[in-house]
Amino acid sequence: MSFGSRLHAAVADRGPFCVGIDPHAGLLRAWGYDDDVAGLERFALGAVEALAPHCSIVKPQSAFYERFGSRGVAVLERVIAESRAAGALVLLDIKRGDIGSTSQAYADAYLDPASPLASDAVTVSPFLGFGSLQPFVDTAVEHDAGLFVLAATSNAEGPEVQEAVTGGRSVSGTMLDHLRRLNDGAVPLGSFGAVVGATLEDDRGLDLAFNGPILAPGYGEQGGTTADIRRIFGASAGNVLASSSRGVLRLGPDAAAMREAVLRTNDELRALQG
Repeated sequence: MSFGSRLHAAVADRGPFCVGIDPHAGLLRAWGYDDDVAGLERFALGAVEALAPHCSIVKPQSAFYERFGSRGVAVLERVIAESRAAGALVLLDIKRGDIGSTSQAYADAYLDPASPLASDAVTVSPFLGFGSLQPFVDTAVEHDAGLFVLAATSNAEGPEVQEAVTGGRSVSGTMLDHLRRLNDGAVPLGSFGAVVGATLEDDRGLDLAFNGPILAPGYGEQGGTTADIRRIFGASAGNVLASSSRGVLRLGPDAAAMREAVLRTNDELRALQG
């Protein structure tokens, strides 16, 4: 099955809430753990145990593991494997973007099933030109994986690049046009998604109907609400994966509280699926 097909089925079964498994130093301490590899492991695997059986998709941010070096990456490998074993898809948040053989090496590292870091999908940056992502696209197609391409992020610095106009189109709009072509004809959902913030002041005039999933970070703790998702995404709201990390993880290490937060949020978001 393609990633889009797997995601569509998983969301229908478990709901569209995507939880980030992001071991911030402050969260490790809040859970009563030291900010070291042992604390990282207890935190990350505790979060997986509590969340992965109830989420359609989880999103570990690679940087929070990489900061511990090879031992931290080894923990990330376990997070990926154990999340998938619990039935969750894994979207590895790496935001990689390069060219040529380097881009291919990144794609092999994160999408080829032969790699211990292989995930169901990854986030990528297209701002070296969408064509620079072709090795990721080809590798995703080969291995039935997915991509989430940065398009309209909610950080204050984003618009200076994303709202720039070239050839009569904004950069964000051009990215969505590329995704629309990649997903053309896919049933029930394309495998190539966009990252669009849940805290945008408006939809930036973008056509968000491109037959692919939309990752919407900023939901919950960062201010994004269900009403914002309806406002920003309109008819495409049913394809949105609202994403939050700290809003759930700050409830730990109480596994029951984290689980209930996921179930409650999925109930709130299901109304948007139409």
